[in-house]
Amino acid sequence: MVEEFKKLDEKIKELNSTRVFKKITPLHTKDWYIKWVASAFILLAVCFRSVGIHELDLWFSVVGTIGWALVGYIWHDRALVLLNGTLTVVLIMGIMSFYYGV
Repeated sequence: MVEEFKKLDEKIKELNSTRVFKKITPLHTKDWYIKWVASAFILLAVCFRSVGIHELDLWFSVVGTIGWALVGYIWHDRALVLLNGTLTVVLIMGIMSFYYGV
């Protein structure tokens, strides 16, 4: 078998190294879609923040952090749930302050 046509698994076996890792993240699962949509919302929120559109920044940030909190819940990752749950509450307080001056 020619070297350039070997499959990745065969190359990894030949290396016999503990430093080679294969990606094991599942594709097209519920959490996969949530994390990518939530990430897109957070990136858009930062774009709105950078141009001074604070209202949209707050709303997009809330949607993104709720999405990541759900991913943390699905993954049983307490750090993600704590961080994004807290951020969601803080951002909702920011929305209330923006609209109601609370």
